[in-house]
Amino acid sequence: MTNVLQNKKFIASAIAVTMVASAVSTVSADTTKFQDVSDRYMKAVNFLVENGITNGISETHYGTAENIKRQDAAVMIARAIGFNSNQDFNDSGFTDVPASAKWAVDALVQAGIVHGKTAKRFGSTDLLTRNELSKILAGAAQYDIDDKVTTTQFTDVNSKFAKYVDALLKNGVTVGKSKTQYGSEFNLTRGEMALFIFRAKEDLKRELFSMSLMHTNDTHARLASAPKRVTAVKEFRAKNPDALLLDAGDVFSGTLYFNEFTGEPDVKMMNLMGYDAMTFGNHEFDLGSSDEGHQALKDFVTAATFPFLSANTDFSKNPLFEGLFQAKIPTKAESGNIYSGMVKEINGEKVGIFGLTTEDTAAISSPGDITFSNYIDEAQKMVDEFEKMGIDKVVALTHIGFDDNAAVDNDQELAKAVEGIDVIVGGHTHTKLTNPVLVNKFEAPTIIVQTGQYGDSLGTLNVEFDEHGEVYAYGGELIKIEAQAEDAEALKILKPYTDRVKEIEEEETAAVAVSALLNPRSGDEGNTTGASVRSNETPLGNIITDGMLAKARTFSPETVMAFQNGGGIRSGINAGPITVGEVITVLPFGNTLATMDLTGAEIKQAFEISVGQYPNENGGFLHVAGAEIRFDASKPAGSKIVSITFVDANGVKTPLVDSTTYKVATNAFTAKGGDGYDVLAKAYAEGRAIDLGISDWINFQEELERIGQITPKVEGRIVEINTPQ
Repeated sequence: MTNVLQNKKFIASAIAVTMVASAVSTVSADTTKFQDVSDRYMKAVNFLVENGITNGISETHYGTAENIKRQDAAVMIARAIGFNSNQDFNDSGFTDVPASAKWAVDALVQAGIVHGKTAKRFGSTDLLTRNELSKILAGAAQYDIDDKVTTTQFTDVNSKFAKYVDALLKNGVTVGKSKTQYGSEFNLTRGEMALFIFRAKEDLKRELFSMSLMHTNDTHARLASAPKRVTAVKEFRAKNPDALLLDAGDVFSGTLYFNEFTGEPDVKMMNLMGYDAMTFGNHEFDLGSSDEGHQALKDFVTAATFPFLSANTDFSKNPLFEGLFQAKIPTKAESGNIYSGMVKEINGEKVGIFGLTTEDTAAISSPGDITFSNYIDEAQKMVDEFEKMGIDKVVALTHIGFDDNAAVDNDQELAKAVEGIDVIVGGHTHTKLTNPVLVNKFEAPTIIVQTGQYGDSLGTLNVEFDEHGEVYAYGGELIKIEAQAEDAEALKILKPYTDRVKEIEEEETAAVAVSALLNPRSGDEGNTTGASVRSNETPLGNIITDGMLAKARTFSPETVMAFQNGGGIRSGINAGPITVGEVITVLPFGNTLATMDLTGAEIKQAFEISVGQYPNENGGFLHVAGAEIRFDASKPAGSKIVSITFVDANGVKTPLVDSTTYKVATNAFTAKGGDGYDVLAKAYAEGRAIDLGISDWINFQEELERIGQITPKVEGRIVEINTPQ
């Protein structure tokens, strides 16, 4: 595991189990070679050495009577828990910890087991007292600590440490130096340390269940990298043969693979990889308003060698899915069928898995007579049903977003609202969670994972459950797909589809450029000279934003303007018939369209950022449709905008009002604060944005074809009124 975070609520006992054995070169596992180990310490020392927790100070001596430093004790306890030096932990900030012990101190601090002497000093070389170890071990072992206890049978234990010593006494970990003396301020020896750890191990050993899973989300028909993902899956599964493979939705829409084949090559790739389940994203319902309705989705489902899960999606009114949708939890889910949830047996343990789809689908896609109910209500029903079945390990496979509008649905709100969900495998917001996120609303925690987008990464997660079915420890990472080799079988399956896509890229759209649509840059990247796309209005920027505004208004007619960052416009278009490939080259990042609710003051603040570096290039310079921007570059930063007007519903140019809230459209990159738009990032974080999920190049192509004959022109949308001479 690349990052194991064991929260204090569910931290392993100091030596309950060694999850990941450290790569320790022990001096000897045979304590008979240690001349200083008496019968009293024999079993304890043997246990520590055999389990890689520590070793002798030489071939012949364990160092039984040697005092132990805080740094060395930290390493022993960390190894006993199962931490190791190959794992990543938050920097504890101490300046006195040697490199050999830093990982252990960082791990224990992150787990809430130890603290420093000060914010910067751990006290690495200080000797550890019996009192100090009592506090550390009682916390690490999760003993019940009675805060009311202020005294013990030992007269030398003060009120500060009495409750910890009491906990060790009750659990048989210590008996003290005598009936009345604990030796509280005595420095701990290595032999005593071995006894403490060994006794705690005997009392607190737990039986754990391990589950590994791989996950993807929002791949959006990015099949060019699929053969590499196949390799990554095969390699992970070779080391973790029982690992689940789950997809959190939005396989549909986004590239020519989907436009031409509507999911056929995608499901073939997924079948090859051996997916165990998938939930539906909103884009799975994009074709609902077509003449064929959801036929492509039905074909996708029935071609799959895995089941589909969504507890809050009702297919019962759509005849295409008759016989495919079952609102129940089967003990054995059939491939090509749709369920609310399912049970998967792994190494003799049953795991419950259910799916959720964003309720926003009704507004941002075309589900038709397929409906969506409240995600929290349905999730609670699923957890309750699993509990009735005696299943206490639950995975939610969701397409509701990590930080999407909380008023609608998102994973963090789900984790806080429904107790009993152990893992949430999410999608929808394209959030790249490099490390799993822990939500601790209830006594047992919930882990949230999401890979980002477009199949760029394969998510992996390893989870340990205790005997109560609660998360005990976990670690996860994102495997970069770009670095993988391409799988030969996958390439063979994909080849006819790829060949056809390449042909389509050469096909002409229904648009013709009367003259070249230039994308001028002042830097080395520039195709031409002229007013840079990163500091001035351009014909290409106008067409792109016109298409964004037109598309946004099909969802929200009240949208007043659209804006696009100049840094996202990457190429020009030659004169003549415009090909599909040229369209994609202009907007190659696959950004999606988003709408936002912003005040007039926030919109002005965004455009202050846009023109703030004028006349220098700025990748965040905003092209605009539906509005006119006037600015004075001679004014101080933050005061350059002179006016912003938009055309209201009556066709009248209207000044922006600071206190009024407006609907605007932009790409998801900018909406999330890309290029330094913190004002937009704040609105996004507050749930004032909806990602419509429609690829920017598709909107652009539709706008080009709507115009037909393209004559490049600027229209005075963005004007600097006081250009320096």
